[in-house]
Amino acid sequence: MEKFNRLKNEGNDFVKMGEYEEAANKYSECMKLNTEECTVYTNRALCYLKLCKYEEAKQDCDHVLQIEDSNIKAFYRRALAYKGLQVRKKNVAGI
Repeated sequence: MEKFNRLKNEGNDFVKMGEYEEAANKYSECMKLNTEECTVYTNRALCYLKLCKYEEAKQDCDHVLQIEDSNIKAFYRRALAYKGLQVRKKNVAGI
């Protein structure tokens, strides 16, 4: 549990610095230690949104909502992921 918390805090620090790729990597390491902790999934989803990795963000939010069906952050970030996917789809269709 100590290693999990250390990695999560390192991820949080990377987010504060705008280093989203590094933060996502730290959260991914956390998930290897505990797959049931929803916070790291919603945090990684935030990173993926910032990196325009909308499908990955949606998948993380879907995972959280299977565990906690009323997680507000997961609903909100999944909506942002869907919005990003729709914008990307429209841009590709316009090319």
